[in-house]
Parts: sequence; structure tokens; C-alpha cells
Amino acid sequence: MTYGPTRRSLIGSALALGALARWPVAASVPVAKVLDIALPSGRICRTWLYEPQGRAMGSIFFGHGAASAPWKYEALFGPWMRAGYRVLAPLHVDSTDHPDRASFAGLAGWAARIEDMRGVTATIAHRHYVAAGHSYGAMAALALGGAKPLLPEGVAGPVADPRASMVLAFSPPGAMPPLIDAAGYAGLAVPALIQTGTADIPPGAPGWEGHLLAYEAAATGGDRFALVLDGVDHYFGGAICRPELPGPKQLSQLDRAASLSVQMLKGWGQGSAAARKSVIASVGTRPGERLMRR
Repeated sequence: MTYGPTRRSLIGSALALGALARWPVAASVPVAKVLDIALPSGRICRTWLYEPQGRAMGSIFFGHGAASAPWKYEALFGPWMRAGYRVLAPLHVDSTDHPDRASFAGLAGWAARIEDMRGVTATIAHRHYVAAGHSYGAMAALALGGAKPLLPEGVAGPVADPRASMVLAFSPPGAMPPLIDAAGYAGLAVPALIQTGTADIPPGAPGWEGHLLAYEAAATGGDRFALVLDGVDHYFGGAICRPELPGPKQLSQLDRAASLSVQMLKGWGQGSAAARKSVIASVGTRPGERLMRR
């Protein structure tokens, strides 16, 4: 297969900071294994598997942004792998790197994503896993965690998976009727980290705030966190999703987001009380960011 370039689409306190371990995103990432997973429809879902060194503490299912591809997120996967997590990241049909992209227009691509999600997560041996994603993939991860998007014709619901114990959602879309709206996002039922940045403004939108809709719509008391990073755009300057962008890459900000996500993995994925306290202690506004909890 030949894989090509990408473009964006959305379907169309200091103490507290010091308590967080740093997981540098610039460190190298081992070469992934590529798995071909057979799906009920007869399609093959090609999936990139990133294994940690030593015993795996858990698994993360990751969905890339529309038109992107798994290997364009290795700067994010590295910290997770060094924390002991294996990452399974399928190449979805909406990617410009997928050879059959033209056959899956509109909601057919969403239906194929759902089939990919179900097929790949069925291979995870751990009792629970973490659902993660960026942009379109973040919405899909939130759906695994209980959000209720539109189901394409012929696809049975729900998308939610009781094995998905937490969500890491990087820049999920706001309301996109009929696909998802506030009522749909209100179904989120697991702890989550939802990230965006003040330069993360979709074309034609008045601002970046729409990316927080899933956080704002979710019920309170469920350990949902929102991280807003000053000056960060949809791609962290090309550090994820679109490596062809001129940059500069926002690596220090991505390091912050990745470090916080690792603490979430430890606290809510592994049950570490110390990690939970560390995340909760960092809630508030400080230079460069705001972290909220509900």
C-alpha cells in the first residue's frame, strides 16, 4: 500500500505542576507492529500496535483525526508507552492515506469507524481499556465512553463500550448536527480529560470554546477534566496529525498535555490515589493554561 499526505477535516500552581511527572514527547518511539484485523464486513482494518518496554499496565485504543493516520501521533504515543501502555491505532477509511477512502463518503466513513472500533477493541486482552483520540477520533473515543452520536443507517447501537473505563479526548469537535450535539455528549459516563487550546479555532467558528462542549454537557461529579492551553492550535503546530505544517511545533505544550494524560492513566486507569491527588491539585488557572474539573 502507498500512504500519502494529510489535511484537516472535522467530517467535513507551580507546586501542583511540579508534582506531575514529565514525559517528554520528543523522545524516540519504537517501531510499531502492523496488524491486519478482519472485520465482519469482510474489510481488513490495518492497525498500528505500539508496545511498551516491559509488562503492559493497560491498553489504549486511539482514533486519529479525519484524514490523518496513526504514525502521525507518535509524539503523543511515546509518553503513554513509557508509562507502560500499549497503543492500538487503526488506519480509518477517512484517512487520505487509506487506499479505499473514495469508497466511504459521508456517514459511510463513520459507519466504518464504528466497525473498526469494535473490531480492534475486541482484540484487547485487558479487562478494561482507555479510549483516546484526536478531533474526529476524540468524538469517537467519547462515544466509547458513553456519548451518543448519530448512528448511521444499518449500524446497531450503542457505540458505548462498558470496557472503556476512561477517555482522553484531544480537541473533540463541538456540536455537529446531526452527528453530535450537547445532548449526545451529555451521555459521557466515565472519567475523562478533554483538551483544547485558545488558537484551536475551526474554520468559520467564532472561537475555540466549542471544543469544550463534551466537558460542559457531561454530568458533574464524574471526574471530568478540561485542559485549555494558551496559544495551542488544533495540531500543536504540527506536532500531531499534520507533520507537514511549517510549525513551530508546540512541543512543550504537548508535553504538558501528555504528562497530565499519564497522570490520568495512573490515577483513574490504575487506581493510584497519589496520581489522582496530583491531578486534582493542579486544577486552576496559571500561566499558560487552565485546568477545570466537574
